[in-house]
Amino acid sequence: MTTVHEPTAPTTTAELSVWPASTTEPLRGDISVGGVPLAEIADRFGTPVYVLDEAEIRDRCRTYRDAFPDAEILYAAKAFLCRAMAHWMDEEGLGLDVCSAGELELAVTTGFPPDRIVLHGNAKSPRDLDAALRLNVGRIVIDSSSEIARLAAAVGPDGHQKVMVRVVPGISAGGHEKIRTGTDDQKFGLSIADGYAQHAIARILDQRQLELTGLHCHLGSQITSVKPYLVAVRRLVGLMARLYEQHGLLLPELDLGGGHGVAYRPGERALDLTSLARKVRAELADACATAGLPVPRLIVEPGRAIVGPAGIALYRVLAVKHAGTHVFVAVDGGMGDNPRPALYGVRYAPRLIGRHSTADRARVTVVGRHCEAGDVLAADAELPADVRPGDLLAVPVAGAYHLSMASGYNLVGRPPVAAVRDGRARLLVRRESLEDICTRDVGL
Repeated sequence: MTTVHEPTAPTTTAELSVWPASTTEPLRGDISVGGVPLAEIADRFGTPVYVLDEAEIRDRCRTYRDAFPDAEILYAAKAFLCRAMAHWMDEEGLGLDVCSAGELELAVTTGFPPDRIVLHGNAKSPRDLDAALRLNVGRIVIDSSSEIARLAAAVGPDGHQKVMVRVVPGISAGGHEKIRTGTDDQKFGLSIADGYAQHAIARILDQRQLELTGLHCHLGSQITSVKPYLVAVRRLVGLMARLYEQHGLLLPELDLGGGHGVAYRPGERALDLTSLARKVRAELADACATAGLPVPRLIVEPGRAIVGPAGIALYRVLAVKHAGTHVFVAVDGGMGDNPRPALYGVRYAPRLIGRHSTADRARVTVVGRHCEAGDVLAADAELPADVRPGDLLAVPVAGAYHLSMASGYNLVGRPPVAAVRDGRARLLVRRESLEDICTRDVGL
């Protein structure tokens, strides 16, 4: 075991920099979020459990609205969606970006206005399109040429549907190659460089029941630099100028997607939202002035940046194993409830909660309970050297792409979600039980 010879000290502001703003430490080692001790939540709801700070989510929505006062803000539901989340987005004045009939149905049946919902996806099923048309979704983002005829036929000759086209601007941006979607060598969108985007747009214009309202792009995820967005603005406005020259078309909307990066560990870089908003607006105004076009309404689609830092994952330590110079701390969750470290190499900063330790800190590997060697939640993590079975670990920045990407691996069951606010905790999504799992198995 590699021991870091620093005695445990009171928590510093830097250590809590990636935690929700409501985080406090009333007693040494006893962390509270939203006025509720995390150890109390673990005792009440069991572990693993996700905790969402409702006030943090709402504050982040308002931050986006303040930064982009004239833009349309769509929350990317794929990051995490439940009925409460849809309700909060509605109350905060955001729209929704969904990518399946399931996300769409959940939002609309919760009462979310369908005209403020955008459906996207690279391979929309007939069920996805049928649900979108039946529920009167605001816009559908066309991602392939084959989708145009299918959608036009589904709308019918007397129908009407607003659409956008997802274009690929040829920009490499994002925290990992598997989450970069702005280049020509991945599955999303239609390329500007090879003319497929222009060809698809011409076909859409021939379908009178489809109303093209704008261009859409999404460069990737975990982007921490403003520059890729500015390059995207220039290239998309260039395409809009060519469309005006060829078709006399003035598009009123420009969707730059999301992918706004957040810090997962203290000291990591996050996207500067204020700088992004200021520079994107200036770049868009300048590019449109140069092209002689009116400035379209901007649309942005944050997901992780709204819900990620508002979430905490709580785990119970099951075993501590010494293997040579390595120490493995095994918890009661893992890649079944958070596959991101295995998929993208994401690094977290877990901490011991619920008790105060005076032991030196040690470098350990926090692993999950699933039957895979790659089931690692946090490599090279610093925890007190006396960490032991029964301890509680809290993982901050766990609100995005955890439960939404959770699986049924080993039939463990997916964790519940609790919300905290003003000293109260309430259940939003219950734990998936063995009965739930067995009910789906109808064969003999």
